[in-house]
Amino acid sequence: MSVAIGNLWLKENFNLHQFSLNSTSYIDSYNKTEVNTNGTIILFFEKRYELKSGSPLEHIVFSLKCEELNLGLLKAVFEQLSLEEITRFIQVSPRGKYERKIGFLFEFLIGQQINLSTEITGNYIDLLDQEKYITGLKIKSLKWKIDNNLLGSKEYCPIIRKTKELKELLLLDFPSEIKQLQQNYSPAVFNRAISYLFTKETRSSYEIEREVPSPDRLERFIGLLQQAGAQSLNDLLDEKSLVSYQNSIVDPRFSATNFRDFQNYIGENLPNFFERIHYICPTPEKVNSLMEGLKISVNKSDNTHPIIKAAIISFGFVFIHPFEDGNGRLHRFLIHDSFVRDKLIPNGFVIPVSVNMLNNRLDYDTALESFSKPILPFIKYSKNEAGELTVLNPLEIESYYAYPDLTIQSVYLARTVQKCVIEDMPTELDFIQLYDELKLEIQQLIDMPDKMINRFILFLHQNKGVFPKRRREEFNKLTEDEIKQIEVIYFNLIER
Repeated sequence: MSVAIGNLWLKENFNLHQFSLNSTSYIDSYNKTEVNTNGTIILFFEKRYELKSGSPLEHIVFSLKCEELNLGLLKAVFEQLSLEEITRFIQVSPRGKYERKIGFLFEFLIGQQINLSTEITGNYIDLLDQEKYITGLKIKSLKWKIDNNLLGSKEYCPIIRKTKELKELLLLDFPSEIKQLQQNYSPAVFNRAISYLFTKETRSSYEIEREVPSPDRLERFIGLLQQAGAQSLNDLLDEKSLVSYQNSIVDPRFSATNFRDFQNYIGENLPNFFERIHYICPTPEKVNSLMEGLKISVNKSDNTHPIIKAAIISFGFVFIHPFEDGNGRLHRFLIHDSFVRDKLIPNGFVIPVSVNMLNNRLDYDTALESFSKPILPFIKYSKNEAGELTVLNPLEIESYYAYPDLTIQSVYLARTVQKCVIEDMPTELDFIQLYDELKLEIQQLIDMPDKMINRFILFLHQNKGVFPKRRREEFNKLTEDEIKQIEVIYFNLIER
């Protein structure tokens, strides 16, 4: 019979069902690995892995050795253990690798100091295995002889696992791919494509939110994208700065003056007027500390791949949800801003991530819901007649927001950038190049105004190369024969 061990045992025995695990472990007759239909992994270990006493701290040692680090779960377990119990366990072998890690993590997560009777000597060890995790800038802990290479602080610390897919995606040399794109097309075509993509990216970002921006808001968002990378990261993530950006892209009636001081949630009204809630945001009391923690996390991730850093900033921001409105658009702007700042793309360039997100909405929703859905069943809340929501068990769920696993989001963003650079952008460039050729051939046939040519091509494009009869009056100066000739030109260039 299989017996739970490690994180699963801790979760079950301390009644911490609000924490999701990417993998679960059992003691069984032999070693094997199984994969559930939802993608979670089941690990079976031989009898020799059985624990001596089966104490909580032995299960923590097993999880640190053989499983993934789950900071939220670990903190919740530590909160139910006494300082004396943890101190006694460490004092048995204070120089032990996992005893030192437990001591450091207890102080890091709980804030209480462990008094050791002997000083720890010897070499420093990494807290996170660099082969298994994306790691941050190292901060030495003299007391525990540990290099703290976590991606954040007690207030906010994401975990990103180095999955096989993520490692493969990050191997692609995106700057070289972009440079090759520039060489494959004339400067005129390339510059026109980039100008067009700034507008398309903006429209798509609004359309994801099911909004149609007014012309002035459209221009402001384009201007925001074009200023990407201009501010220092700390200035950008400052409350005053983010409020200013939020004000520039939302309806003035919903502009903020500061980070939210009310409970926010995302839902939809169904046809029967029943409201379905998709995401309950962190409580307002935690917003400021989470945003300050996000700043620290971003600074600690300075040595990471630009896509990883962009994922930490953008998805961290959107999951904290510091405003009532505009969070999604700012989340997508922060992706672009991070790419420019970290020189993944040159100034004045844009990768159309929002366009890809809109065209592949299910993938984008899955990346968001992989974080928002698991916690929802464990949040206790009430709603008044005005629709205002109050979380009733904030202490039970706050660690879920403070220590997110952003692996799925990082893989998603890397995959999206790959599709944009390798597939989407060449398609856009090819179309613009063909469009120019098409216009030139039409002008050689009939020297009509540029605006008229553009509208004629638009109608052909919308009607799959056949000029619609309902538009005939608008082009009554053209003969039937001329229209047929333009259709042939279009077919030969675009539909071939």
